[in-house]
Amino acid sequence: MKNALLRLAYKVYSLKWRITRPIMLGVRIILIHEEQVVLVRHSYQEQWYFPGGLVNRGETMAQAAMREAWEEVGAVFTREPELLGIYLSSFERKSDHIAVFYTDAFTLQQPTDRWEIAERGTFALQRLPVDLSPGCKRRMADYLAGNGPYMGKW
Repeated sequence: MKNALLRLAYKVYSLKWRITRPIMLGVRIILIHEEQVVLVRHSYQEQWYFPGGLVNRGETMAQAAMREAWEEVGAVFTREPELLGIYLSSFERKSDHIAVFYTDAFTLQQPTDRWEIAERGTFALQRLPVDLSPGCKRRMADYLAGNGPYMGKW
């Protein structure tokens, strides 16, 4: 029942985005530990994603990435993450600017999220899930290639 309500709310927001076409600032973070990446599946979406979300008023992008990782997977950082790149997504008719960070300097504890994240998982860098979101697949390719920071389309 909870997932059905969240999916409905997501569809309502999607309709709002189609009408208002907002400019949004979001973050994602690639968490790497021992050649594995930490991913999440939202209760209202089908694919795997990097932890992340919107930047709150008064937060830096790095602070937002660390907060989202704490809430969604329980990541506690030993140093600030590094910037992989800044990308533009026009999916759902939004102008969504996404800063992607990466780090291997973290430990995992109990996450604080109780409703948004349906599943958390770790996957080998060379054996990512088939249903990883296309944008996250492209960002993993950027991460593995090195030489960032990158700029471009999500």
